[in-house]
Amino acid sequence: MGELSMERIAREAGVGKATVYRRWPGKEALMLDVMRSLDEPGPAPAGVSLRDDLVTVVEFIRRRALAKRNSAILRAVVGHVQDHPDLWQEYHDTVIQGRRETLLTVLRQGMERGEIRADQDVELIADLFVGPMLARAVLHEWRELPEGLTERIVDTVLEGVRLPG
Repeated sequence: MGELSMERIAREAGVGKATVYRRWPGKEALMLDVMRSLDEPGPAPAGVSLRDDLVTVVEFIRRRALAKRNSAILRAVVGHVQDHPDLWQEYHDTVIQGRRETLLTVLRQGMERGEIRADQDVELIADLFVGPMLARAVLHEWRELPEGLTERIVDTVLEGVRLPG
C-alpha cells in the first residue's frame, strides 16, 4: 500500500483529491474504513449448546482466514493497517474485541450451565479455542483450513475443559 496515495485513490475513483480528504483525513483512516467495510459481522451464537456455539464462533474465524487468503485487496489492507499501531489498535477495539466478547459470553454461559469447568481462566480457555485456527491462518499460511477443522478443534479442546465425570 506504500505506492497508494490519496491522489491516486482520487484519480481511480474519478473524483478530486479534496473530495477524498473531506471524507478521510489521510490514507490510514481510509484504509481502516476499507478494512471495516470488507469485514462482515460475526454470526450470533444460537445459545442452544456450548459446542454448537463454539463451532459457530471458530468457523467464522476459519472463513475470514480463507477470505483473506483469497483476496489480494484484503491482504494488502490488513497488512497496511497492521503496520500502523494506532490503526491496528482502533480496528482491534472496534471489531476484534466485539468478537472476543461474543466468545467469552459463550464460554461463561457454558460454565454457568455446567458444560465446562468454571475453575479455569475464561480468557485462557478462549485462547485455547481460537489459537489453533489463528496459528494456521496467520503463522502457517501454507497449512490448509479444510472443512471439519473447526469441529476437530472445538471437540479436542472441549475434551480438555469439560467437567470430570
